[in-house]
Amino acid sequence: MSTTREQLLQSLDALLEPWRFKDYGPNGLQVEGRAEIRHLVSGVTASRALIDAAIEAGADAILVHHGLFWRGQDGRVTGWMKQRLQRLLAHDINLLAYHLPLDAHPALGNNARLGALLGWQADARFGEQDLGCVATAAYADATALAGQVEQALGRRVTCVAAEPSRPIRRVAWCTGGAQGYFEGAIAAGADAFVTGEISEPQTHLARETGVVFIAAGHHATERYGAPAVAAQVAAQWGLQHTFIDIDNPA
Repeated sequence: MSTTREQLLQSLDALLEPWRFKDYGPNGLQVEGRAEIRHLVSGVTASRALIDAAIEAGADAILVHHGLFWRGQDGRVTGWMKQRLQRLLAHDINLLAYHLPLDAHPALGNNARLGALLGWQADARFGEQDLGCVATAAYADATALAGQVEQALGRRVTCVAAEPSRPIRRVAWCTGGAQGYFEGAIAAGADAFVTGEISEPQTHLARETGVVFIAAGHHATERYGAPAVAAQVAAQWGLQHTFIDIDNPA
């Protein structure tokens, strides 16, 4: 079965509601390809490796969380940008990208899917555009929490815990590069905060407040939303769907 590019885009827009978000780049169709869609590939980032793998898989469209175009970037089509665009255009492949809308969807977004993976059900929101999530939890200490996150994501995490034996009863999280949400998580009453990355200031905040900070990897925390959304719209239109995970240690 197949659908049109416009029907696919309408389904994604209706599901993710990109107009509700003030974002860092354009959401929706970023590169126009063929009009008929039979095979939808999903992935985290529109890297050359993902594009090449999608070409090999025979994709008509690629859905990603991190697209090609961002506010403030150099607008010239040279180097790596030329190489990525050249491949998409040569093979007539559509590129669809949703950033914050794909983080925020209450059931299929990155935050929701990461929470489900770890057994957390958000009962409160915080931070810019209410992207941060908070849930009740029951961990004996930071080591227990970090261990569960490592097991679920299949990678080591960075854990800063000033009081390692302190029980954790409220956990906050926001996927990707949301280290700037840490102060909001503290204000929301969290005992621990899980995100993808850590910057220098968060170490000091964790030590001074006693709130645990866990950095579990930008890619590792954001590889769940795109395939969940793509699977739903693919089922809606009877499309073939393939999730391609390009390994990334960051």
